[in-house]
Amino acid sequence: MEIQAVANSYARWAPVYDQTFGAVTQSGRRAAVGLINQGEGSVLEVGVGTGLALDGYAPHLDVTGIDFSQDMLDKAQERVEKKDLSHVSELRQMDARRLDFPDDHFDSVAAMHVLSVVPEPERVMSEIARVCKPGGKVVITNHFQRDTGVLARIERMAAPLSNVLGWHSDFEMVRILQEPRLSVTEKRGLPPLGMMTLLVLEKS
Repeated sequence: MEIQAVANSYARWAPVYDQTFGAVTQSGRRAAVGLINQGEGSVLEVGVGTGLALDGYAPHLDVTGIDFSQDMLDKAQERVEKKDLSHVSELRQMDARRLDFPDDHFDSVAAMHVLSVVPEPERVMSEIARVCKPGGKVVITNHFQRDTGVLARIERMAAPLSNVLGWHSDFEMVRILQEPRLSVTEKRGLPPLGMMTLLVLEKS
């Protein structure tokens, strides 16, 4: 999916995102944020969207959120101000393929339901690895392609609609597991129906 297609898609989704896709992915966000809250220090949320996860982070953390969609970021900023989320230090418009942060900068990085949206997810994972500190944690939640069953057939049928849907229904997990600096420490399915997967990776 091209980056402008992403922007256009999420401009359409922004007004109703929280009540639609946001509701379906709530369990994944809760699980990911719960894991990050066990750590300390600075957190980068890649693809922060409307900020649905922001009020779940523990107050001892220092959270930065980025997103390519300014429409989504405007909603996130409204949430931060309305709920007085003082642990959110910054929200920035940014292309995840070119993160404007130094190497080894964040203690944790979260990427929730974003990797099947962005162009060049392999490049995004390389950037995530670059800005994460050695020994740091990367927490991912995402939908990944199934190989068999009714849902697998539906995913293949929906694949040509990726620019309209705003995500790739046939996204393969192997595409984000090629970064040599990151190794998987945990993998589990998430409700509803195991449609989403949670991955925890550690930077060497």
